[in-house]
Amino acid sequence: MARERIVVGMSGGVDSSVAAALLVEQGHDVVGVTLRVWPWRADEDPTRRFGSCCSPESVDDARQVARRLGIPYYLLNTEREFDRAVIAGFVDEYRAGRTPVPCVLCNRDVKFGSLLHRARAWDAVAVATGHYARITHDGRSGRHLLWRSADPAKDQSDFLWPLTQDQLAAARFPVGHLTKAEVRGAARRLGLVTADKPESQEICFVPDDDYRGFLRRRDPAMFLPGAIVDAETGATIGEHRGLPSYTIGQRKGLGLATSRPLYVVDLDPARNAVVVGTAGALEQERLTADQANFIACDPPQAPLRVAAKIRHNHAAAPATIRALESGRVEVVFDQPQRAVTPGQSVVFYDGDCVIGGGVIQRGRPG
Repeated sequence: MARERIVVGMSGGVDSSVAAALLVEQGHDVVGVTLRVWPWRADEDPTRRFGSCCSPESVDDARQVARRLGIPYYLLNTEREFDRAVIAGFVDEYRAGRTPVPCVLCNRDVKFGSLLHRARAWDAVAVATGHYARITHDGRSGRHLLWRSADPAKDQSDFLWPLTQDQLAAARFPVGHLTKAEVRGAARRLGLVTADKPESQEICFVPDDDYRGFLRRRDPAMFLPGAIVDAETGATIGEHRGLPSYTIGQRKGLGLATSRPLYVVDLDPARNAVVVGTAGALEQERLTADQANFIACDPPQAPLRVAAKIRHNHAAAPATIRALESGRVEVVFDQPQRAVTPGQSVVFYDGDCVIGGGVIQRGRPG
């Protein structure tokens, strides 16, 4: 394997630590980088101040790992671009009654966007992360292909579907062929301080995983109370506490006294209304998505059979997709799917290969 200069995004966690270590073992010229995406100020409690991202503790862990591996390490201030590329969109989506996936934007615009641009300025050929996914190159088509990881329980390929061919060519996922247990075992073998560090499941820039509190501080106006509307009758049957307080499929916490269980089936920002209905109203056979990106092929000219995944913990379901104009795609499932949520990603698979994906739109196609 040819020696390459590779910049590794180091979060201070075990996955990115082992990613850097494996590249060092392979003989590459490795540079460790942590992106500071959130301001270092305010609350004395670091967990409340930073969430799980770029806290002094995480930075110190990443620095210790870099020192152990004998690689240079840098802390980059990317607050402004992260705010512009990720946080502003996160807030805008909730304001519009959608539920975004900020990791998708971060991967496309920050890790394999601005960081890759910097890496190339340092004569590096690639950016590596601790993502659980795999990349191969198909000699026949000339395409770089994205695949699920070897560990199905940790797979993160659904957060990487927007990456372009140029970005995939310059992406490295050194732990994608390993299980989580193997990653921790490698970290222990190498004596890394992150070997047994707990992993975080929260949004990295949201303290205590309280995204509603974060949104309220960012834009209190989006929590304007409004009507809870019955989907069947159109009648107002209650009052909500602001659209971001609710998610599609939610049943508890609605404050409704009804004889039948009701669920949130839509968030309507035009009326500032939460629409509720029965469990059957959550079932949806088709959806449309925009911002479509196809990795394994060009946008299909004919209907294409795939397995489509509508959220991270969703089991991909058999479906047929059809490319539409303006970067949109229609997805028709063989069986109705529950709680299709605007703003979430829909990702298309052929086995373990990522065909592509898009962002679920509001509205139910006819």
